[in-house]
Amino acid sequence: MDIKEIQSLIKFVAKSGASEVKLEMEDIKITIKTGSETPETTIIQAPVAATPQMIAPQPVPVTQPTAPAASSTSANETTTEDDSKYITIKSPIIGTFYRKPSPDKPNFVEVGSEVKEGDTVCVIEAMKLFNEIESEISGKVVKVLVDDSSPVEFDQPLFLVDPS
Repeated sequence: MDIKEIQSLIKFVAKSGASEVKLEMEDIKITIKTGSETPETTIIQAPVAATPQMIAPQPVPVTQPTAPAASSTSANETTTEDDSKYITIKSPIIGTFYRKPSPDKPNFVEVGSEVKEGDTVCVIEAMKLFNEIESEISGKVVKVLVDDSSPVEFDQPLFLVDPS
């Protein structure tokens, strides 16, 4: 079982509303608990001398503030039309999003920055590992969609890039 299958399982359990799910296979045992203040996922792999464990936050639904229906609809239509010409850079993993390599360094990219394919645009920390996220396209960064030091989910949009 690879990390993408585990991530899919976590999302499925979170959406299903189940409070606890246990999955045991020959070489792996996974327990996912939800419904408490601190949801956790425990992964135990046998035959390992030390038992590795992973505690990951469950996906938290983001609620949008409600606005009057007329202004909300027109704003969403305008945003959709404007954003359709841009390409989205998405998160390949679950973790914590950082715009700079360390607190005393400048951001990797700013709004208006030109990026080339392969340029690092941010880092995502997952299980104490900092993963550099590279741009898959060349263009100009139009919008940063995530706040610095925020948790991100798999496939969550991070940046909008104008490829022209």
